[in-house]
Amino acid sequence: MQPFIKWDGHTHSKFCCHGHPAEQPLYLDRAVELGFARYTISEHAPLPDRWVDDPGLMAELAMPEERLREYFAYVKDMKARYADRIEVTAGLELDFLYGNEAFSERLAERWADELEDVVVSVHFLPGKGGMRCVDFSPEDFRDAFLDYYGSMGRVAEAYYDHVEMAVEWAARLPVRKRLGHVNLIAKFSRVLPPVDESYIRRRLEGLLPKLKAAGLGIDVNVAGFRVPTCGQAYVPEWFIRACRREGIELVYGSDAHRPEHVGADWDWFERRLQEAKDEPG
Repeated sequence: MQPFIKWDGHTHSKFCCHGHPAEQPLYLDRAVELGFARYTISEHAPLPDRWVDDPGLMAELAMPEERLREYFAYVKDMKARYADRIEVTAGLELDFLYGNEAFSERLAERWADELEDVVVSVHFLPGKGGMRCVDFSPEDFRDAFLDYYGSMGRVAEAYYDHVEMAVEWAARLPVRKRLGHVNLIAKFSRVLPPVDESYIRRRLEGLLPKLKAAGLGIDVNVAGFRVPTCGQAYVPEWFIRACRREGIELVYGSDAHRPEHVGADWDWFERRLQEAKDEPG
């Protein structure tokens, strides 16, 4: 088991097109104040042109590819400026792009010398009219998926199928990596038809050997606590314990899109880790 480091492994920046324009020192000063030793800036990676068939939404999802050089230069500057206070690592939140995996692979290869951390996420599923976001809004989710798949259970089946494919795809990435918000499909769970909990458990249990084989950690993403339609972390508590038993790395992720999000619900994460350590072997 790796030594414990107080680490926020999933955060965003002014380069996020649906985030906040605050400069990075506001995030990093808060992380230092809260006692974090490592902080990964993991901005959304660019997407292929017209990945979703809505130009307005496309403009909000991720930075244009031509900004990547500026982004990595900005992160490099932060690493130098904060070197004596906190370890800043350069990352990307890299999407699993079903049917266009080569696009993300090319980005990872092109920026391999700069890239220290990758959060591999599933934000998109095939739906009505093409690729659609699973986390945009409850209304959009209903329009995109419920009639297309026929039931919430079938949407969940497609989602977990894509998560499994993402894990297998990520195994090829030659960089420190973890699976982002494994249960992101729960974002609107309070206002959408329910999914059988035993089905979710079965799919996530089946993911454990795949994560281990791929050398992929888990982003223990707490952003769901901030979402009124969710009210829970995007990683079930039992799954945290199961990952620890299997030796799968668990990395806290605030998924900060504003400086005040940094360190949110850290105490919850710390308690879950302690419970997992105390669990009888």
